[in-house]
Amino acid sequence: MRGGRYYTRSRRVGGRVVREYVGSGPVAQLAARLDARERAEREAERRAHRAERDRLEAADVAVAELCDLSEALASGALLLAASTGHDRGEWRKRRGQSQSGE
Repeated sequence: MRGGRYYTRSRRVGGRVVREYVGSGPVAQLAARLDARERAEREAERRAHRAERDRLEAADVAVAELCDLSEALASGALLLAASTGHDRGEWRKRRGQSQSGE
């Protein structure tokens, strides 16, 4: 039968997309179902990977916020303890202050 239904698939060969004739009839239907299943599996893997990446990025943001807050708390505690920081260097006790903070 000329001009009937047939199945082709595209694949990449050497950086170019090439159409590959698979066949017609039951063989083509089976090949089409197998290709569709493989596409669905790849898409599911992509979605899972994307969800994991988004989850890790959210965790990174939370850790960065925690680091910023802990740094602010530590700086505040050192200021209350009458310490001074020199140009983002070491924290030191201010001169002339007693150990009890008086």
